[in-house]
Amino acid sequence: MAEPDPEITFDDFLKVDIRVGEVVRAEPFPEARKPAIKLWVNFGDEIGEKKSSAQVTAHYTPEELVGKQVMAVVNFPPRQIGPVRSEVLVLGLADADGGIVLIGPDQAVPLGTRMS
Repeated sequence: MAEPDPEITFDDFLKVDIRVGEVVRAEPFPEARKPAIKLWVNFGDEIGEKKSSAQVTAHYTPEELVGKQVMAVVNFPPRQIGPVRSEVLVLGLADADGGIVLIGPDQAVPLGTRMS
């Protein structure tokens, strides 16, 4: 296991805007260097729909992801990943084999709800 990162202040934490969204569309991303899926995530009226690329092919197919609520950082600057402009960072954890398991609420919550 890796050592914890240096301490940050609560104000530092508050700068990271993590919200819940719902995957409304998902497609294979064969152009990616590592296996990935293109995601379109709806964060509700305030933020709207954002695109992302996620290396989650070990545990998910595009069809399984549609309708799933996920957590994502919504205030990073967009990043170009091949032909895809990723607008949010969908959050996940690596399993024992390195496959990514997405983080999301275990009960439905309103889209756009900020993590607290």
